[in-house]
Amino acid sequence: MSERGLVGIVALVAVLAMAGGAALGVVLIGSRAEPVHHPSHPSHPATGPAGSDYVAISAVPPAAAEPPVRTYGVSCGNNENGHYNPDNMIVTPGIRNGSHHLHDYVGNTTTSAGSTDLSLASATTTCRDRTDRSAYFWPVLRDRTGTDALRAGESAADRNTGRVLRPQVSITFSGNPRTKVVAPPRFLRVIAGDAKAYTNGGGNAHARFTCRGFTDRVSSEKYPLCPGGRGLTRILEFPSCWDAASLDSASHRAHVVFPSADGVCPRGTVAIPKLTYTLTYDVPAGTSYAVDSFPDQLHRPISDHADYVNVMSSPSMARVVACLNEGTSCPRA
Repeated sequence: MSERGLVGIVALVAVLAMAGGAALGVVLIGSRAEPVHHPSHPSHPATGPAGSDYVAISAVPPAAAEPPVRTYGVSCGNNENGHYNPDNMIVTPGIRNGSHHLHDYVGNTTTSAGSTDLSLASATTTCRDRTDRSAYFWPVLRDRTGTDALRAGESAADRNTGRVLRPQVSITFSGNPRTKVVAPPRFLRVIAGDAKAYTNGGGNAHARFTCRGFTDRVSSEKYPLCPGGRGLTRILEFPSCWDAASLDSASHRAHVVFPSADGVCPRGTVAIPKLTYTLTYDVPAGTSYAVDSFPDQLHRPISDHADYVNVMSSPSMARVVACLNEGTSCPRA
């Protein structure tokens, strides 16, 4: 074979290799794979997250203190029973892997895409109060330097990789600084944050991250780098102004909204106990971790979110309300 023919074959192989690499999300340059970048954010790798998604906690400015309110703690464990799935019974009911990311659950032991009010009400619970069969759930957080086998329902195409980390879970209900709260109805569905905030523009984002020992510093757009990776904390705070009529809405947001910064609920809504999940992890030091997300959200911090279905008994919810309004029988989480 002539030298010109050999060069032509080598060039053709190189072109085909580059095309194949692009289809897999990389461009092959020499022997090294370079990440393809997201078209709407050229500096951001297509799988995410990027180094720019992290910030040293010491660089986060202190936040103003919130008005003091009473709190009621709910103890439902730390998902010791390993209840995970990539479903979302609120947003994509009946669809397996409707979330395209893995959820961590406490409370109701059966929550899945196929859950109904009846199935939830008939199930067991991990909560200390055995009449609280509520579904409390959120996306898992992973150590991206580690590995885990895919769990039932997960797809490798969703690009959620790494070892799932188990948090210390604190669940609290808080009162309103301006008015008394009313009991929310059983089977009320509420979501916190926006799982698609990166591509939706961030208007409904409500992500909050901090570190143990730095709780006056809260980051909403970047993952904080905690000293030694110890005490990374996610704060997932739910809206608490209910329209007094609906268990859900088409947007899953319109029926329960956030109050103003000073606690005032919009006209036509009433204050209900504010639910907050506080999830604390120890992670490897450095830019090692990320929240699971839809593939196009690139594991951006602003996509953090959580979900809740109230299946607490009426007497138990009455105790929550009495605590928050009158200060009686208020357990800690």
